[in-house]
Amino acid sequence: MAAITVQNLFKVFGKNPEKAFPLIEEGKSKDEILEETGNTIGINDASFEVKEKEMFVIMGLSGSGKSTVLRCLNRLIEPTKGTITIGDEDITKVSKDRLLEMRRKKMSMVFQNFGLFPHRTVANNVEYGLEISGMDKEKRREKAYEAIEKVGLKGYEEQKPSELSGGMQQRVGLARALANDPEILLMDEAFSALDPLIRADMQDELLELQAEVHKTVVFITHDLDEALKIGDRIAIMKDGYVVQVGTPEEILTNPADDYVKAFVQNVDRTKVITAQAIMRKAPTVQVPKDGPSVAIRKMEKVGVSTTYVVDENRQLKGIVTVDDAIDLKEDGKKDLTEIIIRDIEVAGPESPINTLLTKSIQSKYPIAVVDEKSKLLGIVDRATILAELNENGSSSSEEENEKYKLSE
Repeated sequence: MAAITVQNLFKVFGKNPEKAFPLIEEGKSKDEILEETGNTIGINDASFEVKEKEMFVIMGLSGSGKSTVLRCLNRLIEPTKGTITIGDEDITKVSKDRLLEMRRKKMSMVFQNFGLFPHRTVANNVEYGLEISGMDKEKRREKAYEAIEKVGLKGYEEQKPSELSGGMQQRVGLARALANDPEILLMDEAFSALDPLIRADMQDELLELQAEVHKTVVFITHDLDEALKIGDRIAIMKDGYVVQVGTPEEILTNPADDYVKAFVQNVDRTKVITAQAIMRKAPTVQVPKDGPSVAIRKMEKVGVSTTYVVDENRQLKGIVTVDDAIDLKEDGKKDLTEIIIRDIEVAGPESPINTLLTKSIQSKYPIAVVDEKSKLLGIVDRATILAELNENGSSSSEEENEKYKLSE
Protein backbone atom coordinates (compact mmCIF):
# COMPACT_ATOMS: atom_id res chain seq x y z
CA MET A 1 0.00 0.00 0.00
CA ALA A 2 1.25 3.47 -0.88
CA ALA A 3 1.77 5.89 1.98
CA ILE A 4 1.00 8.85 -0.31
CA THR A 5 -0.79 8.89 -3.65
CA VAL A 6 -0.91 12.08 -5.70
CA GLN A 7 -3.21 12.08 -8.72
CA ASN A 8 -3.63 14.82 -11.35
CA LEU A 9 -2.55 17.54 -8.93
CA PHE A 10 -2.71 21.19 -10.04
CA LYS A 11 -1.87 24.39 -8.23
CA VAL A 12 -2.58 27.65 -10.02
CA PHE A 13 -1.66 30.88 -8.25
CA GLY A 14 -3.74 33.94 -9.12
CA LYS A 15 -7.18 35.52 -8.81
CA ASN A 16 -8.89 33.46 -11.53
CA PRO A 17 -7.20 30.04 -11.67
CA GLU A 18 -9.99 28.49 -13.74
CA LYS A 19 -8.94 30.69 -16.67
CA ALA A 20 -5.69 28.78 -16.86
CA PHE A 21 -7.12 25.32 -17.46
CA PRO A 22 -8.29 25.74 -21.08
CA LEU A 23 -4.81 27.05 -21.91
CA ILE A 24 -3.19 24.12 -20.08
CA GLU A 25 -5.28 21.76 -22.20
CA GLU A 26 -4.11 23.59 -25.32
CA GLY A 27 -0.52 22.88 -24.27
CA LYS A 28 0.40 26.50 -23.58
CA SER A 29 3.63 27.07 -21.67
CA LYS A 30 3.85 28.39 -18.12
CA ASP A 31 5.06 31.77 -19.38
CA GLU A 32 2.30 32.00 -22.02
CA ILE A 33 -0.38 31.27 -19.42
CA LEU A 34 1.05 33.89 -17.08
CA GLU A 35 1.04 36.48 -19.87
CA GLU A 36 -2.53 35.71 -20.99
CA THR A 37 -4.23 35.23 -17.61
CA GLY A 38 -1.99 36.64 -14.91
CA ASN A 39 -1.98 33.20 -13.26
CA THR A 40 1.14 31.24 -12.37
CA ILE A 41 1.21 27.47 -12.81
CA GLY A 42 2.82 26.01 -9.69
CA ILE A 43 1.93 22.36 -10.28
CA ASN A 44 0.75 20.97 -13.61
CA ASP A 45 -1.03 17.59 -13.53
CA ALA A 46 1.43 15.90 -11.17
CA SER A 47 0.89 12.23 -10.33
CA PHE A 48 3.11 9.89 -8.30
CA GLU A 49 3.09 7.45 -5.39
CA VAL A 50 5.31 7.32 -2.33
CA LYS A 51 5.73 3.86 -0.86
CA GLU A 52 5.59 3.16 2.85
CA LYS A 53 8.97 3.67 4.59
CA GLU A 54 10.48 5.04 1.37
CA MET A 55 12.92 7.94 1.03
CA PHE A 56 11.25 9.76 -1.88
CA VAL A 57 13.10 12.78 -3.26
CA ILE A 58 11.49 15.52 -5.34
CA MET A 59 14.04 17.65 -7.13
CA GLY A 60 14.21 20.38 -9.71
CA LEU A 61 15.45 23.89 -10.31
CA SER A 62 14.00 26.95 -8.63
CA GLY A 63 10.41 27.44 -9.81
CA SER A 64 9.95 23.82 -10.83
CA GLY A 65 7.13 23.30 -8.31
CA LYS A 66 8.88 20.88 -5.94
CA SER A 67 8.29 22.84 -2.70
CA THR A 68 4.74 23.66 -3.78
CA VAL A 69 4.03 19.94 -4.10
CA LEU A 70 5.41 19.31 -0.63
CA ARG A 71 3.25 22.03 0.92
CA CYS A 72 0.19 20.66 -0.84
CA LEU A 73 0.80 17.27 0.83
CA ASN A 74 -0.19 18.76 4.20
CA ARG A 75 -2.27 21.59 2.75
CA LEU A 76 -0.06 24.42 3.86
CA ILE A 77 -0.87 25.34 0.26
CA GLU A 78 -4.35 24.44 -0.95
CA PRO A 79 -4.35 22.48 -4.23
CA THR A 80 -6.46 23.87 -7.06
CA LYS A 81 -7.39 20.44 -8.43
CA GLY A 82 -6.50 16.81 -7.90
CA THR A 83 -6.35 14.33 -5.06
CA ILE A 84 -3.76 13.61 -2.38
CA THR A 85 -4.38 10.38 -0.51
CA ILE A 86 -2.54 9.85 2.76
CA GLY A 87 -3.06 6.22 3.68
CA ASP A 88 -6.74 5.84 2.84
CA GLU A 89 -7.80 9.49 3.33
CA ASP A 90 -8.02 12.16 0.64
CA ILE A 91 -6.45 15.07 2.49
CA THR A 92 -7.96 17.56 0.02
CA LYS A 93 -11.42 16.70 1.40
CA VAL A 94 -10.87 16.38 5.16
CA SER A 95 -12.17 18.97 7.62
CA LYS A 96 -9.92 21.60 9.19
CA ASP A 97 -10.05 19.76 12.52
CA ARG A 98 -9.03 16.48 10.91
CA LEU A 99 -6.32 18.25 8.92
CA LEU A 100 -4.90 19.71 12.12
CA GLU A 101 -4.94 16.28 13.75
CA MET A 102 -3.15 14.73 10.76
CA ARG A 103 -0.48 17.43 10.87
CA ARG A 104 0.08 16.79 14.56
CA LYS A 105 0.03 13.00 14.54
CA LYS A 106 0.51 11.60 11.04
CA MET A 107 3.06 13.87 9.36
CA SER A 108 5.67 16.37 10.47
CA MET A 109 7.62 18.95 8.53
CA VAL A 110 11.30 19.93 8.69
CA PHE A 111 12.12 23.35 7.24
CA GLN A 112 15.23 24.73 5.57
CA ASN A 113 15.61 27.60 8.04
CA PHE A 114 15.21 25.34 11.11
CA GLY A 115 12.19 27.32 12.47
CA LEU A 116 13.41 27.17 16.08
CA PHE A 117 12.27 29.48 18.88
CA PRO A 118 15.43 31.32 20.03
CA HIS A 119 14.13 31.89 23.57
CA ARG A 120 13.36 28.19 24.14
CA THR A 121 15.86 25.48 25.04
CA VAL A 122 16.48 22.53 22.74
CA ALA A 123 14.11 20.37 24.80
CA ASN A 124 11.45 23.10 24.84
CA ASN A 125 11.70 23.44 21.07
CA VAL A 126 11.43 19.71 20.50
CA GLU A 127 8.40 19.30 22.77
CA TYR A 128 6.54 22.31 21.33
CA GLY A 129 4.23 20.29 19.08
CA LEU A 130 3.43 17.92 21.93
CA GLU A 131 2.74 20.89 24.18
CA ILE A 132 0.16 22.48 21.90
CA SER A 133 -1.50 19.10 21.46
CA GLY A 134 -2.12 19.04 25.20
CA MET A 135 0.24 16.24 26.23
CA ASP A 136 1.15 16.00 29.91
CA LYS A 137 4.37 17.91 30.74
CA GLU A 138 6.28 14.93 32.12
CA LYS A 139 5.39 12.68 29.18
CA ARG A 140 6.21 15.25 26.52
CA ARG A 141 9.57 15.95 28.17
CA GLU A 142 10.33 12.22 28.09
CA LYS A 143 9.45 12.01 24.39
CA ALA A 144 11.50 15.12 23.64
CA TYR A 145 14.57 13.66 25.33
CA GLU A 146 14.14 10.41 23.40
CA ALA A 147 13.96 12.29 20.09
CA ILE A 148 16.98 14.42 20.99
CA GLU A 149 19.00 11.29 21.70
CA LYS A 150 17.94 9.77 18.37
CA VAL A 151 19.44 12.69 16.44
CA GLY A 152 22.69 12.58 18.42
CA LEU A 153 22.20 15.63 20.66
CA LYS A 154 22.08 13.96 24.07
CA GLY A 155 23.55 16.38 26.61
CA TYR A 156 22.38 19.50 24.73
CA GLU A 157 18.78 19.40 25.96
CA GLU A 158 18.98 22.62 27.97
CA GLN A 159 21.08 24.63 25.52
CA LYS A 160 19.60 27.49 23.49
CA PRO A 161 19.62 27.34 19.66
CA SER A 162 22.10 30.22 19.50
CA GLU A 163 24.61 28.04 21.33
CA LEU A 164 24.52 25.37 18.64
CA SER A 165 26.07 25.08 15.18
CA GLY A 166 23.91 25.14 12.06
CA GLY A 167 24.05 21.38 11.71
CA MET A 168 23.06 20.91 15.35
CA GLN A 169 20.16 23.33 14.95
CA GLN A 170 18.92 21.30 11.99
CA ARG A 171 19.08 18.19 14.16
CA VAL A 172 16.86 19.96 16.68
CA GLY A 173 14.36 20.61 13.91
CA LEU A 174 14.50 16.95 12.94
CA ALA A 175 14.06 15.87 16.57
CA ARG A 176 10.99 18.10 16.86
CA ALA A 177 9.51 16.42 13.80
CA LEU A 178 10.24 12.98 15.24
CA ALA A 179 8.97 13.70 18.75
CA ASN A 180 5.32 12.90 18.02
CA ASP A 181 6.34 9.72 16.15
CA PRO A 182 4.76 10.62 12.78
CA GLU A 183 4.39 8.14 9.95
CA ILE A 184 5.55 10.71 7.38
CA LEU A 185 8.37 13.27 7.41
CA LEU A 186 8.19 16.17 4.94
CA MET A 187 11.62 17.78 4.51
CA ASP A 188 11.80 21.00 2.50
CA GLU A 189 15.42 21.57 1.40
CA ALA A 190 16.28 20.75 4.99
CA PHE A 191 20.06 20.82 4.47
CA SER A 192 20.36 23.58 1.86
CA ALA A 193 21.33 26.27 4.38
CA LEU A 194 24.27 24.23 5.70
CA ASP A 195 27.85 24.41 4.46
CA PRO A 196 28.98 21.46 2.29
CA LEU A 197 30.78 19.43 4.97
CA ILE A 198 28.00 19.72 7.53
CA ARG A 199 25.46 19.04 4.80
CA ALA A 200 27.20 15.79 3.85
CA ASP A 201 27.27 14.79 7.53
CA MET A 202 23.56 15.49 7.88
CA GLN A 203 22.79 13.38 4.81
CA ASP A 204 24.68 10.49 6.43
CA GLU A 205 22.87 11.10 9.73
CA LEU A 206 19.50 11.02 7.98
CA LEU A 207 20.31 7.71 6.29
CA GLU A 208 21.44 6.19 9.59
CA LEU A 209 18.35 7.52 11.34
CA GLN A 210 16.07 6.15 8.63
CA ALA A 211 17.65 2.71 9.07
CA GLU A 212 16.50 2.91 12.70
CA VAL A 213 13.08 4.60 12.55
CA HIS A 214 11.82 3.54 9.08
CA LYS A 215 9.65 6.57 8.30
CA THR A 216 8.11 7.55 4.99
CA VAL A 217 10.19 10.57 3.95
CA VAL A 218 9.48 13.09 1.20
CA PHE A 219 12.63 15.16 0.73
CA ILE A 220 12.90 18.28 -1.44
CA THR A 221 16.22 19.31 -2.97
CA HIS A 222 17.69 21.10 -5.99
CA ASP A 223 20.95 19.14 -5.62
CA LEU A 224 21.22 16.02 -7.78
CA ASP A 225 24.10 14.54 -5.78
CA GLU A 226 22.01 14.86 -2.62
CA ALA A 227 19.03 13.25 -4.36
CA LEU A 228 21.14 10.36 -5.62
CA LYS A 229 22.66 9.81 -2.20
CA ILE A 230 19.53 9.66 -0.07
CA GLY A 231 16.68 8.84 -2.45
CA ASP A 232 15.22 5.37 -2.87
CA ARG A 233 13.38 6.97 -5.80
CA ILE A 234 13.53 10.43 -7.32
CA ALA A 235 10.90 12.58 -9.01
CA ILE A 236 12.34 15.28 -11.27
CA MET A 237 10.15 18.34 -11.88
CA LYS A 238 10.19 21.12 -14.46
CA ASP A 239 7.69 24.01 -14.79
CA GLY A 240 5.22 22.23 -12.52
CA TYR A 241 5.40 18.90 -14.38
CA VAL A 242 6.76 15.64 -13.01
CA VAL A 243 9.13 14.76 -15.84
CA GLN A 244 10.41 11.42 -14.54
CA VAL A 245 10.15 9.18 -11.49
CA GLY A 246 12.69 6.41 -10.95
CA THR A 247 15.48 4.98 -8.86
CA PRO A 248 18.81 6.82 -8.95
CA GLU A 249 20.09 4.15 -11.31
CA GLU A 250 17.09 4.47 -13.64
CA ILE A 251 17.44 8.26 -13.73
CA LEU A 252 21.12 8.00 -14.68
CA THR A 253 20.91 5.15 -17.17
CA ASN A 254 17.58 5.98 -18.83
CA PRO A 255 16.82 9.72 -18.60
CA ALA A 256 13.33 10.51 -19.87
CA ASP A 257 14.26 13.53 -21.98
CA ASP A 258 16.95 16.13 -22.71
CA TYR A 259 16.06 18.06 -19.54
CA VAL A 260 16.86 15.06 -17.35
CA LYS A 261 19.95 14.29 -19.46
CA ALA A 262 21.22 17.79 -18.78
CA PHE A 263 20.79 17.19 -15.05
CA VAL A 264 22.76 13.95 -15.00
CA GLN A 265 25.40 14.47 -17.68
CA ASN A 266 28.20 15.41 -15.25
CA VAL A 267 27.41 12.83 -12.58
CA ASP A 268 29.96 10.09 -11.93
CA ARG A 269 27.80 7.09 -12.75
CA THR A 270 30.25 4.71 -11.07
CA LYS A 271 29.19 6.09 -7.70
CA VAL A 272 25.55 5.27 -8.40
CA ILE A 273 25.49 2.28 -10.78
CA THR A 274 25.42 -0.76 -8.54
CA ALA A 275 26.64 -4.33 -8.63
CA GLN A 276 23.06 -5.44 -9.16
CA ALA A 277 22.91 -3.54 -12.45
CA ILE A 278 25.98 -5.15 -14.03
CA MET A 279 26.02 -8.62 -12.44
CA ARG A 280 25.39 -11.74 -14.48
CA LYS A 281 24.02 -15.12 -13.60
CA ALA A 282 26.49 -17.35 -11.76
CA PRO A 283 27.13 -21.02 -12.63
CA THR A 284 26.29 -22.99 -9.47
CA VAL A 285 26.24 -26.41 -7.91
CA GLN A 286 24.31 -27.30 -4.78
CA VAL A 287 25.60 -29.13 -1.74
CA PRO A 288 25.09 -31.73 -0.46
CA LYS A 289 23.03 -32.75 -3.52
CA ASP A 290 25.71 -32.33 -6.21
CA GLY A 291 29.09 -34.06 -6.36
CA PRO A 292 32.25 -33.63 -8.46
CA SER A 293 30.79 -35.28 -11.57
CA VAL A 294 27.89 -32.80 -11.69
CA ALA A 295 30.27 -29.89 -11.03
CA ILE A 296 32.61 -30.97 -13.85
CA ARG A 297 29.73 -31.44 -16.29
CA LYS A 298 28.24 -28.00 -15.52
CA MET A 299 31.59 -26.26 -15.91
CA GLU A 300 32.27 -28.01 -19.21
CA LYS A 301 28.81 -27.10 -20.49
CA VAL A 302 29.23 -23.35 -19.94
CA GLY A 303 32.97 -23.27 -20.66
CA VAL A 304 34.26 -22.11 -17.27
CA SER A 305 36.89 -23.48 -14.89
CA THR A 306 35.16 -22.51 -11.64
CA THR A 307 31.65 -22.77 -10.29
CA TYR A 308 29.95 -21.30 -7.24
CA VAL A 309 28.67 -23.54 -4.48
CA VAL A 310 25.36 -22.88 -2.74
CA ASP A 311 23.23 -24.80 -0.27
CA GLU A 312 19.54 -25.67 -0.60
CA ASN A 313 18.65 -22.07 0.37
CA ARG A 314 21.04 -20.66 -2.28
CA GLN A 315 23.31 -19.34 0.44
CA LEU A 316 26.84 -18.96 -0.90
CA LYS A 317 29.40 -21.45 0.42
CA GLY A 318 32.31 -20.68 -1.90
CA ILE A 319 33.88 -21.81 -5.19
CA VAL A 320 35.18 -25.07 -6.58
CA THR A 321 37.60 -25.32 -9.50
CA VAL A 322 37.45 -27.89 -12.26
CA ASP A 323 40.93 -29.21 -11.39
CA ASP A 324 39.98 -29.79 -7.76
CA ALA A 325 36.71 -31.44 -8.82
CA ILE A 326 38.60 -33.80 -11.18
CA ASP A 327 41.06 -34.73 -8.41
CA LEU A 328 38.19 -35.34 -6.00
CA LYS A 329 36.43 -37.61 -8.51
CA GLU A 330 39.61 -39.57 -9.23
CA ASP A 331 40.02 -40.14 -5.49
CA GLY A 332 36.55 -41.70 -5.47
CA LYS A 333 35.10 -38.99 -3.22
CA LYS A 334 31.75 -37.26 -3.65
CA ASP A 335 31.61 -34.50 -1.02
CA LEU A 336 32.33 -31.12 -2.63
CA THR A 337 32.70 -29.45 0.77
CA GLU A 338 36.23 -30.89 0.92
CA ILE A 339 37.39 -28.70 -1.96
CA ILE A 340 35.35 -25.51 -1.49
CA ILE A 341 37.43 -22.34 -1.63
CA ARG A 342 35.75 -20.09 0.93
CA ASP A 343 38.03 -17.06 0.80
CA ILE A 344 36.34 -15.16 -2.04
CA GLU A 345 35.34 -11.54 -2.51
CA VAL A 346 31.67 -10.67 -1.99
CA ALA A 347 29.60 -7.50 -2.35
CA GLY A 348 26.03 -6.43 -1.71
CA PRO A 349 23.65 -5.71 -4.61
CA GLU A 350 23.66 -1.98 -3.82
CA SER A 351 27.47 -1.67 -3.78
CA PRO A 352 28.48 1.08 -6.24
CA ILE A 353 30.85 -0.19 -8.90
CA ASN A 354 33.57 2.32 -8.02
CA THR A 355 34.07 0.31 -4.80
CA LEU A 356 34.34 -3.01 -6.63
CA LEU A 357 37.45 -2.56 -8.77
CA THR A 358 39.95 -2.96 -5.92
CA LYS A 359 38.13 -6.11 -4.82
CA SER A 360 38.24 -7.48 -8.35
CA ILE A 361 41.98 -6.79 -8.63
CA GLN A 362 42.64 -8.59 -5.37
CA SER A 363 40.64 -11.67 -6.34
CA LYS A 364 41.37 -14.44 -8.84
CA TYR A 365 37.63 -14.96 -9.25
CA PRO A 366 34.62 -12.78 -10.06
CA ILE A 367 32.97 -10.99 -7.13
CA ALA A 368 29.96 -12.80 -5.75
CA VAL A 369 26.92 -10.56 -5.24
CA VAL A 370 24.94 -11.68 -2.18
CA ASP A 371 22.01 -10.34 -0.18
CA GLU A 372 21.86 -9.78 3.57
CA LYS A 373 21.27 -13.51 4.11
CA SER A 374 24.28 -14.52 1.96
CA LYS A 375 21.98 -15.70 -0.83
CA LEU A 376 23.85 -15.67 -4.13
CA LEU A 377 22.31 -13.21 -6.59
CA GLY A 378 24.95 -13.12 -9.32
CA ILE A 379 28.60 -12.35 -10.07
CA VAL A 380 30.55 -9.36 -11.37
CA ASP A 381 33.87 -9.80 -13.19
CA ARG A 382 36.75 -7.42 -13.72
CA ALA A 383 36.08 -6.90 -17.43
CA THR A 384 32.52 -5.73 -16.80
CA ILE A 385 33.64 -3.29 -14.10
CA LEU A 386 36.38 -1.84 -16.33
CA ALA A 387 33.97 -1.54 -19.26
CA GLU A 388 31.56 0.46 -17.11
CA LEU A 389 34.38 2.68 -15.81
CA ASN A 390 35.53 3.39 -19.37
CA GLU A 391 31.98 4.07 -20.56
CA ASN A 392 31.58 6.55 -17.71
CA GLY A 393 34.63 8.43 -18.95
CA SER A 394 35.85 8.66 -15.39
CA SER A 395 39.07 10.60 -14.95
CA SER A 396 40.36 7.71 -12.90
CA SER A 397 39.66 5.05 -15.54
CA GLU A 398 43.16 5.09 -17.08
CA GLU A 399 44.76 4.92 -13.67
CA GLU A 400 42.52 2.02 -12.65
CA ASN A 401 43.24 0.23 -15.94
CA GLU A 402 46.95 0.51 -15.24
CA LYS A 403 46.41 -1.04 -11.80
CA TYR A 404 44.55 -3.87 -13.48
CA LYS A 405 47.36 -4.45 -15.99
CA LEU A 406 49.97 -4.46 -13.24
CA SER A 407 47.92 -6.95 -11.24
CA GLU A 408 47.96 -9.33 -14.20
